[in-house]
Amino acid sequence: MNIAVENTSIDFPLFHSGKVRDVYDLDQQLLLVASDRISAFDHILPTLIPDKGKVLHKLSMFWFDYLQGVVPNHLITGDFEQFPAALKKFPYLANRSMIVKKARRVDVECIVRGYLAGSGWKEYGKTGTVCGILLPAGLMESSALPSPIFTPTTKEEGGKHDENITFDEMCQRVGADIASKIRDISLALYIKASVYAESRGIILADTKFEFGMYDGKLILIDEIFTPDSSRFWEQELYKPGIAQDSLDKQFVRDYLESIAWNKQPPVPSLPEKVVMRTREKYIEAYTKLTGKKF
Repeated sequence: MNIAVENTSIDFPLFHSGKVRDVYDLDQQLLLVASDRISAFDHILPTLIPDKGKVLHKLSMFWFDYLQGVVPNHLITGDFEQFPAALKKFPYLANRSMIVKKARRVDVECIVRGYLAGSGWKEYGKTGTVCGILLPAGLMESSALPSPIFTPTTKEEGGKHDENITFDEMCQRVGADIASKIRDISLALYIKASVYAESRGIILADTKFEFGMYDGKLILIDEIFTPDSSRFWEQELYKPGIAQDSLDKQFVRDYLESIAWNKQPPVPSLPEKVVMRTREKYIEAYTKLTGKKF
């Protein structure tokens, strides 16, 4: 079982350590490293998923290229061969890291939903709304929404839960102009990616983005359309009215729910069969979406 700590020691100043990514300060730029860690319910699990970071990196590289006409992004290079010599002495970085612009993060998680699932489905069952947006009556779990909706959340640190907020609350936090731009760009990204994904037999149920400010302009940062940040459903298996068998980390969440974990420390480890099936799902998402062998 993969419970060993990754050998990720890099002698550059640590700028930020997230649940999955470690960010190092390169002075005028940042080094973004995707680890094999996996998180669920706002906790980092003690079990690693082999090659997970490489899948996140490769998919993000694919999407940054495909969607570059929608909004500028933070990517400078994700090609290890183009890294400075000082970084090339860390082979671990190959195929899992990128050098990016040093943007100032906008502290809101930007979620777009095209289908009713997860916390959105739970809220709809209680109130008929998702993040204050009134939806038609009679929708089922996993139903397609009449049109995609933008549902922001807070971006919390230190294990705190992100909280759903309304668009008006987002405007109060970041300003109406920035909030409107982020909403419009998020919806445009989702729509373009959804059309492409469907051509590959994948339903993009929902996703989340992060944005930052760089030279006074809004840019896309972090990762994009990966199994960590999106729900991917196979079209041929899709059946509204039930939870879907997805190609993302929902498989891990479902396992943790099945063992009745109370979502408080101590965080349980994952059995080998869950680790390997999660790895398979992530790789399958990559190969189906890109048409490339992992």
